[in-house]
Amino acid sequence: MSDDQRRNSDSEQVPGKVGESSGEAKSDLWTQGPDVSQRAKQDAGVVGDAGDDAETLRERQRLAQMEMMDRWIGGVLTEQRRTRRWKLFFRLMLLTIVLVSITTTAYRVFWDEPSVSAPTQRHLGLVEVNGVIASDAPANAERIIQGLNRAWSSDSAVAVVLHIDSPGGSPVQSQRIYAEIMRLREQGDKPIFAVIEDVGASGAYYIASAADTIMASPASLVGSIGVIYAGFGFQEAINQLGVERRVMTAGENKAFLDPFQPLDEDVEQFWQTVLTRTHEQFMSDVRAGRGDRLSENPEIFSGLVWSGEQALGLGLIDELASLEQVARAQVGEANWEDYTPRLDPFERLTRRFTQTAAEVLGIQSSSSPLRFRVP
Repeated sequence: MSDDQRRNSDSEQVPGKVGESSGEAKSDLWTQGPDVSQRAKQDAGVVGDAGDDAETLRERQRLAQMEMMDRWIGGVLTEQRRTRRWKLFFRLMLLTIVLVSITTTAYRVFWDEPSVSAPTQRHLGLVEVNGVIASDAPANAERIIQGLNRAWSSDSAVAVVLHIDSPGGSPVQSQRIYAEIMRLREQGDKPIFAVIEDVGASGAYYIASAADTIMASPASLVGSIGVIYAGFGFQEAINQLGVERRVMTAGENKAFLDPFQPLDEDVEQFWQTVLTRTHEQFMSDVRAGRGDRLSENPEIFSGLVWSGEQALGLGLIDELASLEQVARAQVGEANWEDYTPRLDPFERLTRRFTQTAAEVLGIQSSSSPLRFRVP
């Protein structure tokens, strides 16, 4: 075979080569053709027409990437707008709380004085004793004493009325209010009445006993002259759980009320003397306030609670009467003015949150473990 024939035969066997004899260009199946275009489309993630060339597919791929970038940027901008809205919301909430606090403070300073709106006609000066008596409760000594002095100093108030609906509470707070009532009572300028609604027991009765006259409804609960301490013992529980109690004190009896330690006989006797002495203070003050009106029944000081009808027979109260009846008897009509200092709404919310958190965590919110209170 000649050289020319051999070259022609090679050019027919290898597709896509340019024939050297004729100089005519033929297509290369490895770099051109429908298979290459389809692979380029798949790599670009773009579906196009079968006749699109590689340049068109690259352009479509670029457009698809730009569209995806636009969507990403849009998502980022949306998230930033949402974050700005939440920041604005919390800032407005903080501003609202500050404005409410400033407004209530200004109201208490400039408009909450009884001299601004005190009526000139004859009326009863009312002081509310509502709920548990405690330093961190609305029925605290400072607030009630302030109300007592406001009502006492009002020229148009013909009498001061303690409107009581309370199960009792702190011994110290009760003693402070009792002492202030006795001080005003000794001045003798106007009578002091205690009107018991549903409950006037324990520390609440301690306060009422300082009044000149005590009234209650027939079904009111009155009395409970006693002292209570209540706790739990968890020493067996932590032993079963494998918990080690670590308490360090300076003073051998400093942790004598620790609920995770057993209460031995000496400690129990000592603590009972504290309760007994506090009970004696309670009985002594009730006798001083009520005088000869108390009966000689020894169960009066046993901690029992009596109905208003029973309390009348025992000398714990003086009359069966309601607030309206007292007002008509003293003024001629049901007319009274509340001299109890108003509660700051923000302070009330804070106290409620603190008390709720203490209850949830099992923390004693009062500083004293003793109670003049119905169990």
